[in-house]
Amino acid sequence: MKNKIEKQEKRSGFQFLKELFTIYLNCAKVGLFTIGGGMAMLPMMQREFVEDKKWMTEEELIDFFAIGQSTPGIIAVNVSTFVGYKRCGVIGGFFGTLGMVTPSLIIITILATLISSIEDYPIVQRALKGVNVVVAALLTNVTYNFAKKAVKNWWAAIVLIISFIALFVFKLPSFWVILTAILIGIIVTVIQVAKSKKVSENSEASK
Repeated sequence: MKNKIEKQEKRSGFQFLKELFTIYLNCAKVGLFTIGGGMAMLPMMQREFVEDKKWMTEEELIDFFAIGQSTPGIIAVNVSTFVGYKRCGVIGGFFGTLGMVTPSLIIITILATLISSIEDYPIVQRALKGVNVVVAALLTNVTYNFAKKAVKNWWAAIVLIISFIALFVFKLPSFWVILTAILIGIIVTVIQVAKSKKVSENSEASK
């Protein structure tokens, strides 16, 4: 945190404003050109924030998505807030959030005035059905890619399977599934750290 504050102090006022404007534009770009929202935004965020801007690593972005899914609010907005905060602190989080919601706010406001007059047209209904299919494909692709990057060991695979069963078979609330996964992650990490510490102590004792 101290390093982040020192880094911000070294920037000139113009550089800081330019950085905020860049955060706003890139988040607005993601919000404007990504259809499906939420998890469907992961590929574009990866391209914008990880590959092009190099603001973070792929692992950090996945962590942001996991936290954004576990906290109240829309996941895409939550992630944009984290991205902005990582770059420029609280005000950066504000600009990231503002950039993400601006395109949706404008487009939805326009559609809200038109939808009642055009929703009964067959061509509009067919177009919406086509969009729904594409969104389903996007979400399937994102889920597969997300699982490949997140599931890296045996206990993560077990949590994935149990969570899937809990959500789709037993219809348990997602809140409790997420909370249980968090507790499992903490417990497993504590056990792994304890084992690593014990191995290190035994190694030192044998010397």
